Amino acid sequence: MNNEGKWEKRWHPLREEWVVYSAHRNNRPWQGAGKATPKPAPDFDATCYLCPGNKRIHGSVNPDYKDVFIFENDHPVVGMTAPKVTSGDSLYKKDRATGLAKVVCYDPRHNITLSQMKLPEVEKVFEAFQQEMIAFKENPTIHSVLIFENKGEVVGVSNPHPHCQIYAVDFELKLVSQQIRVAETYRRTNHKNIFEDIIAHEQLDKSRIIAENDFAIAFIPYFARYAYEVMIFPKGNHQTLISLNEKELAGFTKAFHETVRKLDMNFEMDFPYVMAMMQAPIDGGSYPEFRMHCWLQPPYRQPGLIKYLAGPEIGAGNFMADTMPEEKAAELQKIKVTEYLWER
Repeated sequence: MNNEGKWEKRWHPLREEWVVYSAHRNNRPWQGAGKATPKPAPDFDATCYLCPGNKRIHGSVNPDYKDVFIFENDHPVVGMTAPKVTSGDSLYKKDRATGLAKVVCYDPRHNITLSQMKLPEVEKVFEAFQQEMIAFKENPTIHSVLIFENKGEVVGVSNPHPHCQIYAVDFELKLVSQQIRVAETYRRTNHKNIFEDIIAHEQLDKSRIIAENDFAIAFIPYFARYAYEVMIFPKGNHQTLISLNEKELAGFTKAFHETVRKLDMNFEMDFPYVMAMMQAPIDGGSYPEFRMHCWLQPPYRQPGLIKYLAGPEIGAGNFMADTMPEEKAAELQKIKVTEYLWER
């Protein structure tokens, strides 16, 4: 009997929690949701509020844009003119939610994704991310910035037009703050940078690396919670996108592009995920131990089978994973990304 990946737990150093692996359970009987069937979509949708030339909910008309188009969200979660809020007490605190919420349309075509776009087009998207960060850094109100994409109906995207959102807020982002604290503690205890150590471990092992070039590396981490979870790091010492030079940004984009194409090819589908750009605060503070990275968390563990958060995850805060990181990385390593067929 093969017991590999059976009842094993691994410490997640960035989240400070155990992840339990029971890969033998991945073949257990399943009576949950069936495989999602993608719906065909046209290049242009007259009812889409993100397509070029269309009117949005408050009457603004989108320009006839040709590549990246960015605008302030018509339904922002935060605002620079947020109304004043009466302060609460030391336990039940409250305050106004100040900031900027933006929408980034990647492409005028309604029916395309970052993986299907040509690499130079994706480079324009990442360059736009960098320019937004540069502008946010000059705004004294902004403390932290989250660039994120909810890709696919299965993760709750409200509009299939290729886009992401940016939340530039006046408060700390919890997971980034946790990683900064962990990294600072690791430096004091081990006299090393935790992110550099993680990358070094992955490069030494090699079994979980998905893409790598001179400037960036992508891998399913040793402590992955989701089956196809990928972390993508620039190899340089960068706390945000702002400091990447032209070649570094291009290399980072290339590693991302290769990764999302491999995810598509593995299941022969437009693979859904939640993407987050993890970046240090831009509040004028110093965060030398933090390393920026792109974090992909796809919900599927098999075609049509979603990793639902249930009792252990919601009730206790510990992930129970049904697959081993090495097993899933091996699937992606076998794929020849040069054979990608859906580029448009």
